[in-house]
Amino acid sequence: MSTQGLRAPLIAMIVAAAGVAPAFAESALVRTPAEFTSALARVQPGDTLTLADGEWRDFQAVFTGVGAAGRPITLTAQTPGKVILTGRSNLSMAGEHLVVSNLVFRDGFSPTGEVLSFRKSRTERANHSRVTGVVIDGFSKPDRAESDNWVALYGHHNRFDHNQLTGKTNAGTTLVVIRDPEQGLENRHAIDHNYFGRRAVLGSNGGETIRVGTSHASASSSFTTVENNWFEQCSGEVEIVSNKSGGNVYRGNVFFESQGALVLRHGDDNLVENNVFIGNGLPNTGGVRVINRRNTIRNNYMEGLAGSNFGSALTIMYGVPNSPLHRYVQVDGAVIENNSFIDVREMSFGAGMDAERSAAPVNSRFVGNLIVNRDGRDPVRAQGDMSGVTFLRNIQSPKATQSGVLGRKVTLARGPGELLLPKGLKGFGVGADMTFVGREQTGVSWYPKKKAVVALDSGAVHAAAPGEDTLTRAIAQAAAGDRIMLQPGVYIVNQIVSLNRAVTVQGPVKGRAEIQFSRPSLFEIGGGAALRLSRVTISGALAPDVAGAAVLRAGQGAAGYQLIVEDSAFEDLTVNRSFNVFAAGPGSLADRIRLERVTVDKATGSVIAAHTETADLGAYNAEVVEVIDSTFRDVTGPVLDLYRGGTDESTFGPRLILTGSTFERSGRADDGAFKLYGVQRAQIRGNRFVDSGAPNFFRRVGDPVFIWSGNRLEGTPDLITNVKPLEVAP
Repeated sequence: MSTQGLRAPLIAMIVAAAGVAPAFAESALVRTPAEFTSALARVQPGDTLTLADGEWRDFQAVFTGVGAAGRPITLTAQTPGKVILTGRSNLSMAGEHLVVSNLVFRDGFSPTGEVLSFRKSRTERANHSRVTGVVIDGFSKPDRAESDNWVALYGHHNRFDHNQLTGKTNAGTTLVVIRDPEQGLENRHAIDHNYFGRRAVLGSNGGETIRVGTSHASASSSFTTVENNWFEQCSGEVEIVSNKSGGNVYRGNVFFESQGALVLRHGDDNLVENNVFIGNGLPNTGGVRVINRRNTIRNNYMEGLAGSNFGSALTIMYGVPNSPLHRYVQVDGAVIENNSFIDVREMSFGAGMDAERSAAPVNSRFVGNLIVNRDGRDPVRAQGDMSGVTFLRNIQSPKATQSGVLGRKVTLARGPGELLLPKGLKGFGVGADMTFVGREQTGVSWYPKKKAVVALDSGAVHAAAPGEDTLTRAIAQAAAGDRIMLQPGVYIVNQIVSLNRAVTVQGPVKGRAEIQFSRPSLFEIGGGAALRLSRVTISGALAPDVAGAAVLRAGQGAAGYQLIVEDSAFEDLTVNRSFNVFAAGPGSLADRIRLERVTVDKATGSVIAAHTETADLGAYNAEVVEVIDSTFRDVTGPVLDLYRGGTDESTFGPRLILTGSTFERSGRADDGAFKLYGVQRAQIRGNRFVDSGAPNFFRRVGDPVFIWSGNRLEGTPDLITNVKPLEVAP
């Protein structure tokens, strides 16, 4: 455009602020929110507003304008990656033909329900607009239960591409397509070449990475395309992608080490093709779940997926007869063809069959698929009536058990992109034949895709001498990854030690390092922290007589933390009626709690008390709990108290491994030796229960795996459970 498209005050501002000659007035460099607002009022099609490099704190940018095809109005950074929106910041955009690029959201969170929104208000939306090269890094609300969406796509014909979104820890979808009749239900958005980085387990519903629509409008089509994106360690919940509308295309995406699946939850006539799912054997890594009518799943590659049931490599669900929109519409007319399933744990045909979900799949085809498990294990799990699915020209190696699947020994070799391809099957027309987008082709090149994680014991080693508050000072001076080495003797701690990083406290190989504490807790673990205790003895003899004391405590809302205790002992936790070894605060969620070779003598509470999520919305306090070769004597409450209430089926946890441990005179109250309520997977093997309360395992929802094997009950009542335990893992 000519310079007359900009008013004289804008020209003067640009010259004063940036020293730019009037000939370049169509590109305004602004340094403050006030300058941004002033310049925005004067932009014309083809103009560019450039934010100056630096930190823009508490900046709630509203970007509006009407550009033209081929002449958009652009908001960008002076230098890609050097404009940082921090604090309580967000960006909303409304108008036509707008472009936003090269900004970073970091070190803060949105004060509203969205970080980047394709609307200004309910009536002002963005159409024919684009967001590209934007990074949102860890821009999460502090309380994981407080929900927001990082990106909300409204309007129609918008594109979201080459962006990088990683580190969301609170509830709410990372990217959501929001549909309503006022704006038109045919969105026709393009979501491509984005990098969706680590999304930690949320521990409740609402942790999707992408959702397209909602159930109430799912009978209509969005026509949105999700193409050539990377999803790496996106493990918020069972639905990585939640499709809730029709006519959408999911093509050429890579799902790498992500727990969950691409789920066709609601909506008809969707296409899932040319996607790659790589699990590397990690728990709960899945592929595609099929529900509804006329959905097509073809030419996808799935390798090393260890998920089962709703999160298996392929899940074809039973539906609800005459289902309301928000439940499970019967699978009708599904086409599943030319997919490769390599070394997958399970393919579930007829998942979810129960008294409500009683409608078997009909008019569907499973054709030309390749199933190879090199360990010889058969992954196919069929329940109910599968007569409505035609099986034709499929090959399974080393042998097949399903009619319509040919058993044949198949040799695999790595081909393009390191995918495993069959040798000697040319002309059979089975399996996937594809290329896929590389990680480096997604997101941006100027910002790292993964943060360096400081692991336990990766830093310096510090010595601490016995005495009063010597341990407190040593921990305060320790950096992330450091280890505190204790000498034999007594360490007295007079304040609650808060941890927000990875720290190890380790006692001597010979002699005894005893820690005593005079506050209601010794350690409080924050979100993202990690604590390892090794070769220490912790005594509660000095603790005050207050209710709810705990040696170790997770702070309220703390998420993504780890607790590891090994070769250690806890004594004299008896000064009040409820003294726990570990207690989870409300809203907290541990990635892992592990006790190995731990002894607890005399505690008036529980060893692991993770039962604060009593709203019964499917939330819980610990994803994985491991108790190995440990001994518990005279523990009043249930030694392990794990709770997951509600009927929501969106999560995989909690998961428990309890092996080789001894319970003596423990849990003799009504709650028993342990109390597992709603735990989704429990392996309890080779333990001994002596004069203790009855072990309790209660199924709340879903089809939990409960393995009970080689346990001895001496002077202890029989196991109390409402499920039939398994002797071996399925």
